[in-house]
Amino acid sequence: MTSTQLTGAESPLDALPGRWRSLRDAGPVTYDEERRQWHVVDHQGVAAILSDPATYSSDMTPIAPTQEDFETFTQGNFVGMDPPEHRKLRTLVSQAFTPRVVHGLAPRIEAICARLFDGVADRDRFDLVDTLAYPLPIIVIAELLGVPAEDHRLFQEWAATLFGGDQLGDSLDMADLERALEAIAPTVREMNGYVLDHIRRRRADPGDDLTSRLLSAEVDGTRLEDQEIVGFVALLLVAGHITTTALLGNAVVTFDRHPGTLAALRQDPARVPVAVEEVLRWLPPFPELGRRTTRTVELGGHEIPADTLLMVHLGAANRDPSRFTSPDVFDPARDPNPHLTFGHGIHFCFGAPLARLEARIALQMMMDRFPTIAVPSYDDVTYQNPAVIVGVRHLPIVVTRP
Repeated sequence: MTSTQLTGAESPLDALPGRWRSLRDAGPVTYDEERRQWHVVDHQGVAAILSDPATYSSDMTPIAPTQEDFETFTQGNFVGMDPPEHRKLRTLVSQAFTPRVVHGLAPRIEAICARLFDGVADRDRFDLVDTLAYPLPIIVIAELLGVPAEDHRLFQEWAATLFGGDQLGDSLDMADLERALEAIAPTVREMNGYVLDHIRRRRADPGDDLTSRLLSAEVDGTRLEDQEIVGFVALLLVAGHITTTALLGNAVVTFDRHPGTLAALRQDPARVPVAVEEVLRWLPPFPELGRRTTRTVELGGHEIPADTLLMVHLGAANRDPSRFTSPDVFDPARDPNPHLTFGHGIHFCFGAPLARLEARIALQMMMDRFPTIAVPSYDDVTYQNPAVIVGVRHLPIVVTRP
């Protein structure tokens, strides 16, 4: 089943495919004079860059603005690290997110979803983000880390500051990043203090959670320092939920705007995981990634010097006609679907199995509980800044019950 007809009022998300198409039309590798950065937009080129951390580094320290609080936070942020430091931290966290471990979380995820939906049992209209898309993944990640789930509103405030992008334009440059660092500094300071207190409590009273395991874990005979664990746990608390939050909202919006999708999935629930992959391709929560050249390279016929910022565009690559048939058609049965939404290479999102499982369980339970699910007015929907994250902040929906 495919769908090209949209329903509902125009959404800011509708403008993104046109922007990604314009980037591709300009060529696979282009230079933005205004922002002094290179853009790579084709699927093959993006995948190649993400697969070569020796040439295209995730460490932006040499070229990015600095801020003291953020520097402290990044000590444990392996997303911005290259080998061999990246391997040390990645090895530790990957043990907690193996397919077997993640699959074992399914009963708990189902119980959390059921409790959240029970909380709106007397309402036929509610905000999907406040009710489900935000609390579900933050409760799961909080339990994994052993931090109090009752603090989840605090984590939501942190994420809103870090990923809100309210002080940014519709495309990032270094000046934007410098303003962003100053704006988020108090939040990062608060996170550092909160997590450090949590680590100290776990040192005094270890439990069977990821934080406690990190305190005792060794890699190559070395244990992590407290500050490495602070940045690590803070990263998981914030980044560990935001992708699922965006994915669930994007799925409901996309299904609503492509009539017949939900009906087809109800008839064949086994296709829900495939439909989730198409939502990920269609609206990647993080549509761009930055990389820094470590040496002079030739890319797309251009010579690019060392310490140059490259923006690789996952959103554009996910609609590359050389890689996808009818890329501008939303096809919830698309298979195979080699999208790059979760990245590629050594930085492939370690939380991808958990995000997929949470989305599958939540969407299936929604369809089981509500015969119809609709967005009554897109005028009431509020959106994230797509330069930072593609998703909705608030999504009022109406449902019917059996």
